[in-house]
Amino acid sequence: MSAGTVPGHGNSPAAWTAVIIMLVAFAIGTLAFWLDVPWLVWASAGLFVLGALVGLILKLAGFGVGGDRYQPKPHA
Repeated sequence: MSAGTVPGHGNSPAAWTAVIIMLVAFAIGTLAFWLDVPWLVWASAGLFVLGALVGLILKLAGFGVGGDRYQPKPHA
C-alpha cells in the first residue's frame, strides 16, 4: 500500500478528541477507585461515555475520517 491509499485508521480530530476525553476519564476513575471515592468513579464512568458521544457527534459533524471537514495530513 502506498501512503496515499492508507485510510488513516481513525487519525482524525473526532477520534483524537474522543480518545483523549476517554483516557482522562479512565485515569480519574482509576485514581478514584484506588482512593475509594465511589461517586468519582461513577462520574468518571459518565465522562467516559460522554467522550464516546463527543467522538460520534464530531464524526457526524464531518470531523471523522472521510468527513467533509477533515483535512488529512501526509505521513512523514
